[in-house]
Amino acid sequence: MKTVLITGSSSGYGLETARHFHAKGCNVIATMRTPRADILPRSDRLRVLALDVTNHDSIAAALEAAGPIDVLVNNAGIGALGAFEATPMTTVRELFETNTFGVMAMTQAVLAQLRARRSGVVVNVTSSVTLARMPLVAAYTATKMAIAGFTASLALELEEFNVRVKLVEPGYGPTTRFTSNGGQRMEGSIPEAYAPFAQRIFAGIGQTTVVTTERDVAEAVWRAANDETGQLRFPAGPDSVALAQARL
Repeated sequence: MKTVLITGSSSGYGLETARHFHAKGCNVIATMRTPRADILPRSDRLRVLALDVTNHDSIAAALEAAGPIDVLVNNAGIGALGAFEATPMTTVRELFETNTFGVMAMTQAVLAQLRARRSGVVVNVTSSVTLARMPLVAAYTATKMAIAGFTASLALELEEFNVRVKLVEPGYGPTTRFTSNGGQRMEGSIPEAYAPFAQRIFAGIGQTTVVTTERDVAEAVWRAANDETGQLRFPAGPDSVALAQARL
């Protein structure tokens, strides 16, 4: 029975992924900054641990409590929407700390045990912003593009040790907390000069009917974690799949 550790499990994709892996019979370690056991099933195969992926001591403590794992799902992330001109560099650095350096730190922290056992999988959840150009998310896109490149290189590096590394690329998920969890970061992010352009973009997003659900992402993460074909990228959601196919 495999043990999977999932970051960012308090809501959205991470929460549904934790539920999905548990339903499939795995031992699940659901991590989040502020643990909430009430949002997941009570089970001797499921534990909730505190984890802040931007804090070295928090990572070390969580992994010590978790014990050996077979699958790491790097899902924790934060969002920001707005004109780059109005995005403070403190916000850009905050995005990179969680979305990029947090993923790298978690991955580095588990590699020794996976390499020694010559087995295991790391699944990095990015975004469909890596598949097509999208406006008003320049800094966010940069954090996700960095992980796309990191994952592609690392996958080759770890083939020698039979450790697999995968990318899951979710599409637009209107039911997630992308906007709400970035509220403070997005204050004043649309200057007056950008307002007409932003209004057109937001109007188009509001009319979008093909979207990604939490279930789409959980199923894609499951496929990625169990894939042995060498496939690197797993678009999640019909909109992301369409973008991926358009690139072929």
